[in-house]
Amino acid sequence: MEKTKNKNIFSKVYSMSIFWPLMCLICIIFINFIINPGFLKIQMKDGHLFGSLIDILNRATPLILISLGMTIVIAVQGIDISVGSVIAISACISATVILSTGSVILAICAGVLAGLICGMWNGFLVAYIGVQAMVGTLILYIVGRGIAQLITDGKILTFTNKSFIFIGTGYMIIPIPVYIAIAVILIMYFIMRKTSLGLFVEAIGVNREASRFSGINATKVIFYLYAICGLLAGIAGLIICTNIKSADANNAGQWLELDAILSVVIGGTSMSGGRFYLGGTVIGALFIQSLTTTIYSIGVPPEVTLVVKAIVVITVVLIQSPIFRRMITRDTIIRKFKTKKVAKV
Repeated sequence: MEKTKNKNIFSKVYSMSIFWPLMCLICIIFINFIINPGFLKIQMKDGHLFGSLIDILNRATPLILISLGMTIVIAVQGIDISVGSVIAISACISATVILSTGSVILAICAGVLAGLICGMWNGFLVAYIGVQAMVGTLILYIVGRGIAQLITDGKILTFTNKSFIFIGTGYMIIPIPVYIAIAVILIMYFIMRKTSLGLFVEAIGVNREASRFSGINATKVIFYLYAICGLLAGIAGLIICTNIKSADANNAGQWLELDAILSVVIGGTSMSGGRFYLGGTVIGALFIQSLTTTIYSIGVPPEVTLVVKAIVVITVVLIQSPIFRRMITRDTIIRKFKTKKVAKV
């Protein structure tokens, strides 16, 4: 009985969506520990926690935010490849406002509002106009950085307002961005798991027409999801620009949309829509950031960095796939059977 219970518990844990992303994250941390024994060391200095793990948490914050937005969009069979450009727009608007007015509150509101408006634009095109998600968000992906350059007049804006910079560089034992990420994760979890919106999202992702016949206004829901995705990208842009104390229209948030999609996929959310896993996405984002840190720390040449990253990500995605695991298991069993048969002969 005890063996059966243990097997049942193991099979339940094994089948959980968060199991494989978590195992991959633990593996990458273990590899870092082997390379650098001081990797797991966390120490307190001047009331602040310092260490490689804290750095990973801090740097992963923007990726976590946009990955959460990407998760709910992908859950309804959509995608938003414009989040990197939205980050650039938000950062540039925030920097412009803080330089022109000196008001931290206005700068924060302007950056977040810019992200929300961009998300609403994407939602309008996809939900109400019926443009395909890839094409609809591709428009802002291309135009967004041009808008950001127009805002900054093609310059890199730098600022020194200490109160504003505190958002991205401040500490209260742990970095302020980590607190922001935790708050957003809790709010997103409450909205998507404790309200009917989460059920609506899954129903639309499985079958939009069937959800419409059951009384769900799919158009409105999809519009709201893209608006939330843009809002989170706006917050991420605010964190990035205050962290580096400048706004760069060309480089702010560059390629982050691809890392966000990878985080969602690694976290167990299917690109075909339906069920989604916010916790898995957070673990996936932490894995991507840990992998990036590892690649830089072991001295991989810049020209092959993306290749190494791609190989690792492909391996992780294959390990996650139940079909791939069954194929390997089936081949192993057949090989063992043939070996035993030959030995008997």
